[in-house]
Amino acid sequence: MEKKIQTIGVLTSGGDAPGMNAAIRAVVRTAINRGMRVVGIDHGYNGLIRGENDPSVLHEMTLRSVSDIMHRGGTILYTARCKEFKEDAGIEKAKQVCVQQGIDGIVVIGGDGSFRGARDLSLKGIPCIGIPGTIDNDISSSEYTIGYDTAMNTVVECVDKLRDTSQSHDRCSVVEVMGRHAGHIALNVGIACGATAILVPEVPFDLDRDVVSKMHEAMETGKHHFVIVVAEGVGETYSVENLATEIQERTGVESRATVLGHIQRGGSPTVRDRVLASEMGNYAVDLLEKGIGNRVVVMRDNKVVDLDILEALNMTKSIDMNLMRVAEEISI
Repeated sequence: MEKKIQTIGVLTSGGDAPGMNAAIRAVVRTAINRGMRVVGIDHGYNGLIRGENDPSVLHEMTLRSVSDIMHRGGTILYTARCKEFKEDAGIEKAKQVCVQQGIDGIVVIGGDGSFRGARDLSLKGIPCIGIPGTIDNDISSSEYTIGYDTAMNTVVECVDKLRDTSQSHDRCSVVEVMGRHAGHIALNVGIACGATAILVPEVPFDLDRDVVSKMHEAMETGKHHFVIVVAEGVGETYSVENLATEIQERTGVESRATVLGHIQRGGSPTVRDRVLASEMGNYAVDLLEKGIGNRVVVMRDNKVVDLDILEALNMTKSIDMNLMRVAEEISI
């Protein structure tokens, strides 16, 4: 018979994402409503490991400790990356802290790296449930991740403002958005903002064919200002500053580079992110209450379901190539 879960921990790990607070709130209130105790773990797996010598990073959460947090970006539990947790000694230390503190299971909100940690801790006997929270929407097992919609809306607002000044000066704005290994933000925002070209890491590009020629064709029809959206992963090998310089040299259009950076991570989460985070947080506690661990809560076929963590980590995901085709066809 599975051990009855009496106390659960909740932590956020990796990059922060709008909606994490809504997930924390759902975990805390669902668990308390079902008679469980909840321990908040500050600073992700770092905090869990430090908990043995620094009890301040572990604190009991109440119904009121999660009041008025749904509308706030970031995470009230703070977040961090933890190199020590990649080693068995670090995982064993975290397990011992759980045993000492009476934590029977943990809800981990984060990305694939966070899920690997949850898997490793589950294998040590501490049931863990992962919830996908990352603005890049790059978790292969889930169609959607908490924070993605908010980030896209933030980027659209920024690019719309850049378009205003580009139009006033007949310029080309080359805008780098987040997405180190995934072009989901770039593709969707590029379409939403009417970008002339969208460059993503999943699709090799040729500057003359995919950008310069398209700008020349548009200029022949009377267009004089442009927006080029570039995913961060492309910029790692071909910086937006260099792209802007080459575009200006090859087209004669004054070009400026803008890196939006971490502004994309912040802001009040959208309705979609708040609702999905709440649903996933509730689902995660339901699994732990049943004594189930080593699972991730994901969206598949527009429904919230759970998968084995290892199965989830072995999945692959790419951008929507039909959407890429649409972008190519209408960006004229």
